[in-house]
Amino acid sequence: MSDPRPVAPEGEQTEAAGSPDAALRELVLGAASRWTRRDVAERAGVGLERAERIWRALGFPAVEDGERFFTDADVEALRGVARLIGTGLVTSRNETMVVRAVAYHLSRLAEWQIEAFWGWLGREAGTAPGDGEPVERAAELMPELEVLQRYVWRRHLAAYAERTRAGQGAAEEEGAPHPPPGSGPARLPGDAGLRYRAVGFTDMVGYTRMTRGLEGAELGRVIDSFESLAGDVIAEGHGRVVKTIGDEVFFVCESASRAADIALELTARAHGAPELPRVRTGLAYGEVLSRFGDLYGTAVNAAARLTTVARPGTVLVDTAFSGELAGLAGYELRGLRPVSVRGFPRLRPVLLRPAPAGRRKAIR
Repeated sequence: MSDPRPVAPEGEQTEAAGSPDAALRELVLGAASRWTRRDVAERAGVGLERAERIWRALGFPAVEDGERFFTDADVEALRGVARLIGTGLVTSRNETMVVRAVAYHLSRLAEWQIEAFWGWLGREAGTAPGDGEPVERAAELMPELEVLQRYVWRRHLAAYAERTRAGQGAAEEEGAPHPPPGSGPARLPGDAGLRYRAVGFTDMVGYTRMTRGLEGAELGRVIDSFESLAGDVIAEGHGRVVKTIGDEVFFVCESASRAADIALELTARAHGAPELPRVRTGLAYGEVLSRFGDLYGTAVNAAARLTTVARPGTVLVDTAFSGELAGLAGYELRGLRPVSVRGFPRLRPVLLRPAPAGRRKAIR
């Protein structure tokens, strides 16, 4: 049997060959660390300065000259970036932003997985893990995690592709009117990232006060309960969670009516969950820029500001959003006094309520 220890070119051994840390790293990366940063750049056919810029965008610390830290996978990844640029899917101008966006999302996933792994390992053994054990246990779990991640990623690709192809069709099926005349098409020529969408923020009222003094496990249960509730309701309502921000969830929908149903259902379910405080939601409708999985624009800012002025257990919408609901059964809308908030000197909130029983169908 060949020696499994990672060996660098020209007979140089990598860091602490055979050590648990080196073995675990090799298992996770799928190959031995054998190349310096200059080696990687040369073998990938990418300039060293550009390679280092991509490495920093991934969120990794600088590697010293001569340190054999990289694997064949690093070489292939750099080649892959070059190939994507060759196809035009990624441009030389935005490659760093693309890499940074991917790294941002995957780094959070990796952090959770490693914390969960060590916690699970300690609980299983009942004591601190010994040498060799982490590698053996990780070897059992890695294939399953990879299968799960690949499945979820492909499912989200399929779902998002279907939503994109549907375009305005989804809003038309819901009965929502087209954007107002003169405001531009739902998908602007020359910028595929600009679309009309309904966006919303829901947060827990009094979260800071409620969680003050809670133990870690108790705090974790509150957060898990809120995120599970929000994630379930948003998915059931055909929306998408853009991101969670502390005690707040940011979501987006193709149409205002779907976002309204989600907000009202979130309010009702949170009220019936004794472990959660009441929630409040701000909704807005308008043109938003979709950029690397996040959303930007005046509508996003308006929804966030409306959330801050909403009372516990209520849903506030802007006038554009209320206009989208005009004529649709199932909602009651009442205009409130204008408010002055950051970025909006005269923001006009509209209180959204469900119509009397029998006129509105809850999300199932």
